[in-house]
Amino acid sequence: MTDSIESLEWVRVAAVNELPPGRVKTVTAGTHSMALTNIDGEFTAMDNRCPHQGGPLGEGSIEVGEDGQCWLRCPWHGWDFDPKTGRSPGGHEDSGQRLFPVDVRDGEVYIGLEAEPAREATAADVMARTMTNWGVRSVFGIVGHSNLGLADALRLEAKEGRLNYYGVRHEGAAAFACSGYSKLTGKPAACLSIAGPGATNMVTGLWDAKVDRAPVLALTGQVDVQVFGPGAFQDIDLTAAFAPVAHYSQTVLHTSRFAELMNLACKNAIVERDVAHLIFPNDVQTLPAGDAKPTDGPEGRVAAARIAPDAGVVQEMVSQIEAAKRPIIIAGYGALEGMSKVIALAEKLNAPVLTTFKAKGQIPDQHPLAAGVLGRSGTPVASWFMNKCDLILAFGSSFSNHTGITPVKPIIQVDFDRMALGKFHKVTLPVWGDIGRTAQLVLGKLPDTPDTVDQRQELAQRWHIWREEKESRVQDDRGKGLNSAVIFHWLGELVPEDAVIAVDVGNNTYSFGRYFESKGQRVLMSGYLGSIGFAFAAAMGAWAATQEAGEYRGRKVVSISGDGGFGQYLGDFTTAVKYNMDITHVLLNNSELGKISKEQRAGEWPVWETDLHNPNFAAFAKLCGAQGFRVTEASEFPIAFEKALQHPGPALVEVITDANLV
Repeated sequence: MTDSIESLEWVRVAAVNELPPGRVKTVTAGTHSMALTNIDGEFTAMDNRCPHQGGPLGEGSIEVGEDGQCWLRCPWHGWDFDPKTGRSPGGHEDSGQRLFPVDVRDGEVYIGLEAEPAREATAADVMARTMTNWGVRSVFGIVGHSNLGLADALRLEAKEGRLNYYGVRHEGAAAFACSGYSKLTGKPAACLSIAGPGATNMVTGLWDAKVDRAPVLALTGQVDVQVFGPGAFQDIDLTAAFAPVAHYSQTVLHTSRFAELMNLACKNAIVERDVAHLIFPNDVQTLPAGDAKPTDGPEGRVAAARIAPDAGVVQEMVSQIEAAKRPIIIAGYGALEGMSKVIALAEKLNAPVLTTFKAKGQIPDQHPLAAGVLGRSGTPVASWFMNKCDLILAFGSSFSNHTGITPVKPIIQVDFDRMALGKFHKVTLPVWGDIGRTAQLVLGKLPDTPDTVDQRQELAQRWHIWREEKESRVQDDRGKGLNSAVIFHWLGELVPEDAVIAVDVGNNTYSFGRYFESKGQRVLMSGYLGSIGFAFAAAMGAWAATQEAGEYRGRKVVSISGDGGFGQYLGDFTTAVKYNMDITHVLLNNSELGKISKEQRAGEWPVWETDLHNPNFAAFAKLCGAQGFRVTEASEFPIAFEKALQHPGPALVEVITDANLV
């Protein structure tokens, strides 16, 4: 061998007996894809990419002409190449295909590779690094043919430990995972797709994030710039498709300022608490970055958001509170970060704290002033105190019709979003301000002993009445499966106090709101969109957050759904297995869309097409490589659930339930 040959790195790609004479196959050495041929025992290797449209030559065929000349024919459009020289008889490429040195040793085929030159930074590299500099740590998606350059940039960020990438089975699950992650942490995660159908699959999960004010980045591949518009394969107008859901949407072009586009995307997601979308044409992703550099992140670009009402507004709040005898506080999801101050205000006022369903868990139900959830998914405790009050202090609530905050009582509404104030009807006093800061300002202006009724004893009495009612329902049994009261009784006893719980949509969700007593767990749900299928995908996002530094690191993740909801993204249970996600999923299986059946009956419609044909979900979980338990008797549930919790990975508890005992 010559010195140049000796300097090559030799990589085994196949055994001699894997490739019979007259055949071709695709092999990979390093980052190179090659068409390996066997021509009468002589092995050759050429660049696998046809120069016409990138057809895979390794999937082609060997043909012999009348003159005995062998040709490697491209499977896409029939271009021919001499396997030994790389030349084409039609002169398609004057230089021919690149050939690689081949050596056969002891029945093994090796390819000789030259040392790789230093990787030149690309546009996608600059944007990926800028994204992680803004603190994006989790990406969910599917790698495909129109996002490969971007995917490679993400691979390098993951290799350096700057982000975690999770390959999912459906882009819809990726978007819901991002939504769950962002609802939990308040920080953006990113979802990745190809052009066309991959991008459109994400839209439902992105709408869930948008309407619940969760910051999310959507990164979509796109066809080459030169074929925009005429109707190329998978070419759809992604700007138009995402316009309704994305607060910010831009296409990355050859002339773009790459880092600035990512800066604006991250800033819009974080500041607006909304969806930001970037479109990456295939040919732009791998453009040399040149002088373009990633930016450092949000420093100097994002201001603190701790706005406060002026002194006159605070004094008006205090005056109205001092005139009340039985004030209550209604805390919404928007009060999440300020709950410690809201609870302190409640304690000074002796005021019950009711929550919206989205805010369930923001005050433990064992707190002496907790009154549970108000509304359709709520408790009679909460509605009792709303009916008895003479002033409502609403902190961070959107006044959903499902919550049912009465408009006939005096209302002081506090929100950081000015558009949320008096959105559905006028309120007595709309207050624009940060929830925690506003509550703190009011607290400082109130007298040491406000003249309000101490409602703690009434609260204890109302809870006693409701808990007796729940206990009576625990005993209900028609011989057709477990009732919801017993399931959520045990979940209230056994779910760790610091767990994250993702819930779905349907009867299971209403029962969770009504029966489950929170000890301070964080609850995630598809609030305004109310999308079935949210729970398990969101749990994957929540689990990703538990792997990162921060307050949720190491916490247990539990998800709860019906059989209809789990079936939406059934394939992504294998994603949880692939990454060994420590998620315990409780699946209430009544073999029907029970809530829809109930609505049909309530509307005096016939019950029609709500029955479901299900597999044995516990067996399915085991086939996927996880733990699975099937519960048919009430006594089995706590045992199965505790075993599932103790399993250090994905586990599913399938519970056969009675659709009419919710």
